Amino acid sequence: MRIIYREKPMTLEDLKVFVAVAAERSFSRAARKLRRTQPAVSQAIKRLEDDCGERLIDRAMRDGTLTDAGELLLDYAQRTLRLVSEASLAVAELRDVKKGRVVVGANEAGVHSLLPLVKQFHKDHPGVLVDVRRVHSRQMAQELLLRTLDFGVLTFAPPDRELRSLSLGTDELVLLVPPGHPLAKKKQITMEEMGRQAIIAHNDPSPARERVLQLYEKRHAPLNIRVSLPSLDGIKRAVETGLGVALLPRRCALAEIARGQLSAVKVPELRSPRQLRFVYRRDGELSHAAQAFLEVVRKYGKRASTLATSS
Repeated sequence: MRIIYREKPMTLEDLKVFVAVAAERSFSRAARKLRRTQPAVSQAIKRLEDDCGERLIDRAMRDGTLTDAGELLLDYAQRTLRLVSEASLAVAELRDVKKGRVVVGANEAGVHSLLPLVKQFHKDHPGVLVDVRRVHSRQMAQELLLRTLDFGVLTFAPPDRELRSLSLGTDELVLLVPPGHPLAKKKQITMEEMGRQAIIAHNDPSPARERVLQLYEKRHAPLNIRVSLPSLDGIKRAVETGLGVALLPRRCALAEIARGQLSAVKVPELRSPRQLRFVYRRDGELSHAAQAFLEVVRKYGKRASTLATSS
């Protein structure tokens, strides 16, 4: 088929008319189906033939038989119209938050605070992908401003004026021990008592880790680190098996504490209470999915604030 390029290429409306004529095998029936006049249908077919430089319908045949060029164009026209329909449906699903993606940055400890939010969000929007990426706290602001992330989780309010944040509640460091450990019966211990235990530590640098190490160094107190692991889940499993004890954020082990797999002991000097913050850009468009996720966080934050006030 010889294609002639013109200033006004074939339109979707003309392709719809052509597909209708091909299906009905009649100009008049196609006109009735499309609720158009027969001359309007004829003009649409004429425009397509001019654009293609070929006859699309064999006028010598009374049954609307397509020429070879017409058969070829019909295949492309049907695929084009199907893609247009799929595109419209996909955009509508994004608008109605039936599909889409939300990208959240968090360090390993921050992931645990996100899980209740993701669970609540997926109750109403199960088709949306929530993509949580591991991002160090010091890189979070830059990634948000570069728009590689929709949101981030931090333990401090971001200093950047372009960013805003919502409170997700508070967290603190606690010493996790197996239920049968001698310290499990105590409500709190001193940092010196903790330092004499076999410690399982996280080997990923973090501000909390550095503060604890500096405090022990300042006190000239021993800290018996026996095992160093790369993940919080690995550390919790190691504590459960009796390899040692670990100082971790309480929120990281809420499930294990509730099930009795681990016990939490306070170390007042090392508590380091902190606010968990959900961070987002002050200005700029959010996708429909991201906007819906932000609304879930706002409601969650209000509930957490109410519970904290009542207690």
